[in-house]
Amino acid sequence: MQKQQIENIPFNKVKRQPFLFDICSIQELYDRFHDSEVNLFKPHRIQFNGLTIFCKGTSKHMIDFEEKTIDPGTILPSLKGQVHAFQKELNVKGIVISFDESFIVQGLSESNMFHFLQLYHTPHLHIGEENLTKLKPYLDKLIKLQESSNPNLKPELIQSIFISLILEIKRNSIYQHKTFQSQRYKDFMKFQDLISSHHTETHDAHDYAKMLHVSYKHLNELCKEMVNKTAKVFIDSWLILEIKRKLTEDIFTSQEIAYALGFSDPSNFVRFFKKHEKMTPTLFLKNLKKNSG
Repeated sequence: MQKQQIENIPFNKVKRQPFLFDICSIQELYDRFHDSEVNLFKPHRIQFNGLTIFCKGTSKHMIDFEEKTIDPGTILPSLKGQVHAFQKELNVKGIVISFDESFIVQGLSESNMFHFLQLYHTPHLHIGEENLTKLKPYLDKLIKLQESSNPNLKPELIQSIFISLILEIKRNSIYQHKTFQSQRYKDFMKFQDLISSHHTETHDAHDYAKMLHVSYKHLNELCKEMVNKTAKVFIDSWLILEIKRKLTEDIFTSQEIAYALGFSDPSNFVRFFKKHEKMTPTLFLKNLKKNSG
């Protein structure tokens, strides 16, 4: 298998703070990496969380090998381990927030933790251009705090204002009608955690229903409510994404990936990938290399 390395970007490549939080404009992010060995315009894997708020202009942005259309009011939560690529032409204005999850969630109340997790498992939000002004006070405060030389309670204030920003985003999202009962959302999060922990043992939705102590029907209804997919389709999509991420690392063969993700043999792994992506893993890598220059 031809190997295609995707650069990992650790947090210390972007942060300017002694603690694990950074906020800057998209223009400033481009400037920071202008002469860097890291190419923002090729697929790269982030080792931290982020939140990008697009305020002006239109563009495209790749997340986990899927291209998203960007326009004013688009908000992209980014999770550690995701693969991203920016457009080379800077046609947008906005704000990029980068942080380590541990910095934000430390000491959070259960309700705020719920809001944080729910937002960070929504891959694409839109609040409408007219609502961007409602976010400005929080963003201005975060920028001012970052630039402040007064260290007294600085991390605590940043955490508090950032969580307030998340609540304001959720409040103004055009998808705000999609609110879920806290317990059902927790059950869905547990389902995802179980897949992450047990995918080497089983890919069967019935097995995960048993682990959750719910019926297969209940698990299916839960997945349809949360992500508009059946449990089986959700498991398959989770596996496909993990396969793509591992393929783009330079340390695994197809055979190693197959066994690491719980496939009984490499031929089953290749058939599974081809069924969902209409191409072999090798061709996927070849196309990715060609498209990323």
